[in-house]
Amino acid sequence: MIPAPDETCDDFLGGRVRMLQPTHGYRAGVDPVLLAAAVDAKAGQRILELGCGAGAASLCLNARISGLSFVGVELQAAYADLARRNADGNGAQMEIVDADIRALPAQIKAQNFDHVIANPPYYRRAASTSAHDAGRDVALGGDTPLEVWVDVAARRLAPKGYLTMIQKADRLADLLNALTGRLGSVRVLPVHPRLSRPAQLVIVQARKGGRADFCLLSPLVMHKGAHHERDEDSYTPQVSDILRNGHPLALI
Repeated sequence: MIPAPDETCDDFLGGRVRMLQPTHGYRAGVDPVLLAAAVDAKAGQRILELGCGAGAASLCLNARISGLSFVGVELQAAYADLARRNADGNGAQMEIVDADIRALPAQIKAQNFDHVIANPPYYRRAASTSAHDAGRDVALGGDTPLEVWVDVAARRLAPKGYLTMIQKADRLADLLNALTGRLGSVRVLPVHPRLSRPAQLVIVQARKGGRADFCLLSPLVMHKGAHHERDEDSYTPQVSDILRNGHPLALI
């Protein structure tokens, strides 16, 4: 994969995924890798990613589990184009649709999926400062409410299908409210930067037609030690295995 002058080609999962990204703009980090690791998909299943960006989460899931098919929906045309190129470069069976999730094309509305995954913008548009780069601004602070993301996902899920999202911890209440009456069997994994610090992220999974009790899982701790001591990789062994080796993140 040869990047354009305004792009980079970056390795994920220890090089199992190679991905083109804009030099300036929204660039995928560890969050979509964690999201993909939390999806317990099976060969032959169909995955819908809402707001797929350049495709990082779907491509990491594709690298871990063979035999999946993907549809990615992306609002920004430049990122949708990157996702197509990245899917081709990584041998993923992935259709990319340029669309706003609030106005899905008829061919997507006619389909159901075993899993829907999403990494919605983390910041409330009314309570955040716009980024200088337009693509980054939309990715981090889009104006579509979390309730809409959940509603669109729930409508596209097949019976007993799963929604998996990653989101800022301070928006967990909004996300749980959005899930109420739509999906059940909710499981929440807090993600802490270090054991001594509050959770900054949550991974939330819910099931269509699920009836199990709400479950708050033991936290995932990203880094070893109480604080940052030196400029080197300080990931915990579990997180390192997820990020470097493509290990799953079981929500149990």
